[in-house]
Parts: sequence; structure tokens; C-alpha cells
Amino acid sequence: MEIERNYYLNKLISKKENKLIKIITGIRRCGKSYLLDPIFKNYLLNNGINEDHIIKLELDSIENEEYTNPKELYEYIMSNVKDNNVYYIILDEIQKVKDFESVLNSLLRKPNLDVYVTGSNSKFLSSDIITEFRGRGDEIRVYPLSFSEFMSVYDGGDEMKGLDEYIKYGGLPLIASFKTPEDKIDYLNFQKNNVYINDVIERNEIRNDEELKTLVEIISSSIGSLTNPTKLYNTFLSKGNKNITNKTISLYLKYLEEAFLIERSKRFDVKGKKYIETPSKYYFVDIGIRNSLINFRQSEKTHIMENIIYTELRRRGFNVDVGIVEKRNSLKNGKKDYKQLEIDFVANKGSDKYYIQSAYSIEDNKKKDQELQSLLNVGDSFKKIVIVYDHFIKWQDDDGIIYMSIYDFLLNDNSLKEA
Repeated sequence: MEIERNYYLNKLISKKENKLIKIITGIRRCGKSYLLDPIFKNYLLNNGINEDHIIKLELDSIENEEYTNPKELYEYIMSNVKDNNVYYIILDEIQKVKDFESVLNSLLRKPNLDVYVTGSNSKFLSSDIITEFRGRGDEIRVYPLSFSEFMSVYDGGDEMKGLDEYIKYGGLPLIASFKTPEDKIDYLNFQKNNVYINDVIERNEIRNDEELKTLVEIISSSIGSLTNPTKLYNTFLSKGNKNITNKTISLYLKYLEEAFLIERSKRFDVKGKKYIETPSKYYFVDIGIRNSLINFRQSEKTHIMENIIYTELRRRGFNVDVGIVEKRNSLKNGKKDYKQLEIDFVANKGSDKYYIQSAYSIEDNKKKDQELQSLLNVGDSFKKIVIVYDHFIKWQDDDGIIYMSIYDFLLNDNSLKEA
């Protein structure tokens, strides 16, 4: 089973030979290594690059252990460079190399070397590596499978059944190869216990791992809800934990973001054009991991749908905020009443902007009015879209608001532009 990841392949192609180090980041097991080999390597071979001009090393392999020495690695690469044509250097798990920064800097100075690296999240985080190579590195952030990618290899039924599986087990690539629910759950539980949480604990030398695990469970149970360290601290108190502090909670949230487990969406005052620092919303990069963290206890589709829309927008390269719109009402006594309305997502990329509401259903007129009020009070001409968990043909109402099925949104990368 080969999963095409054309979105990321095209990103690599566009950055090819740009004189920067291509840094492939993302949560563990999301397919970073697979993207470089076989996907990108096959592209190079199919476009006339000789195999001896592709130098690839898996640095976590015992057979390449000697190349974790920076001098040995550099000398090995240079010994395989025989002419002035471009060589493509692919280094997987670069964090295994001591002082790998010096090796990459040295390779960067060679005009005919085009360098691509990946690394594990526990020691090779985007914040670390991009800071180190600011101006010399070009990050490509990889997410787990989108629903469209998942469906390209799904053989369990139609897209409705596929989405039911996707919102339960998520998009880690190996999930698509397992046939039974038990195998999928076992795989996710293993990753949760032995990879993701352990990465955070080991990297940050956390002594009280139970506090971290409790925080992850709290965040998992309240995806899409506004929160901050103070609110989370109060939740800890309600559970009988009086030892943790706001500062520790803030650090743990930072660690979880750095490990690509969660992402923070800040509130943005649409009319005032300014950010409101707190509270914020947190979403999981993979919904299957989230479900595993709470032992698959909660399957509320409303919040899961919101998480999936957020992640899809981020995968497409959008910056995503929670929109706040102030509505003013005149009272009978002549005073003004101010009410804050929320837009689930304000998605920005370049000159493109979309205001998006996630609605499980709009059959109830009261629910529909709630979803529309914030969009109707935005006051600008950018597209306003309601994504609904149902199958129907896209349509637009008299106020210019577009209604779109979640299937149309997820299965078409250009769904927003074509709306």
C-alpha cells in the first residue's frame, strides 16, 4: 500500500535546490521519512537524477552508527561527491549525530549539495532547529494523513463509513493498514504510552509524569473549549491536586506544543484587529491520539468535527485563529448592550481569508441563527462559510453565507477557493 502525499511532494519540489536546508518536521509516525524515501526519492529518479547523486543515510540504523560522529558523516558524504552536478543529501534522524549543526552548516557551504533532514521530536523540535538555522533553513511541516489521503487507500466502504473511522482512529499512516478495530486501538495506545508522552517527559526531564498525563487528559476532554492555565489549575484543584502551579501548567502546554501533539488557537478581535492572549483553544494534531489519551471514552462528533476542520486548515497552510466579533444592541433606555460573538475559525493565508463556522447540524432554526450571528456581524467582504456534518449540495443564502458539506470540504483541497 503506497499513500500518495502530493501536497508535501509539491512543497519539496518547489523548494528543491533553493540553497537552504530543507527541515522536515512533524509529530512522530506522521510519515516524514516516507515522504523523503520513497516519495521524493522516486520523484528525483523519475526526473532524470542518477541514483548515485542521491546520498541517503538512516542515522538510527546500527549499520550507520559510525556516521553519528560528525566528522565521519561529513567525510562519507564528501567521498561520494564525484563531480560538480547537484547531489541530493537525505539524512534521516539527524539528531543522532553529535553536533549535527556543524555538519549541516558545512554541507550548506557546498554549492552543489541540496540537503534534506528529518529528526525525532524528542530532540529535534521545530523551535530548536529553525532557531539554529534561521535564514539558512526552510521548514516543511508534515501532518498525519488528511481525510482525502486516508480515503485514497481506504477499502472499508464509502466515504461516510470512512469518515466514521477517521474521526475515531485518526490519520497516522500505519492506521490505514490495520484491518480490525482492536489492532488500531492497540497501535494508538502503544504510541501514546511509549512514544508521544515519553518523548515529552524525557526531553524536558519531567519528574512528576502523572501531572503531565492528567493535563493531557483534561485537554483531551475539552477540545475546542476556551481555557488558560488558571482554568486548568482550577480543574486540577477539583481533582484534589494542590501541588501543581499555573507556571508548571504553562510549561507543560508549551512542551506538548513543541512535541507537535497539540496546537494553540488564539482569539482574534476581527473588528479591532488585535489578538486577545487568553483564554485560547487547543486542538490535537491527530484525533486518533486524542481519543487514545482518553481511552476512547468520548465520541462527541461536534467537538471532534471542529478539531478535524482546524487540523485540515493548518495542513493546507492557513494560520487559524478563533474570531471574536462584538455586536452592539440599543436598549430602550438609550444605553448600548455589547455582546461578544465567536467565529470558530478565522483562516488566513497570504491574501486569502475565510470565516468558518463548524456546525454538526443546522436543521434547528435556533441553532442555525446562533451559527450565523457572528458571521453576519463581521462587516467585510471575505467569504463566510458554514461547514456541516452531512451530505448535501453546496449552496449560498441571501446574506452570501456559503453552506458546505464536511465531505466536500475535506475531500477537495480547493474547496474554500471554489466555494
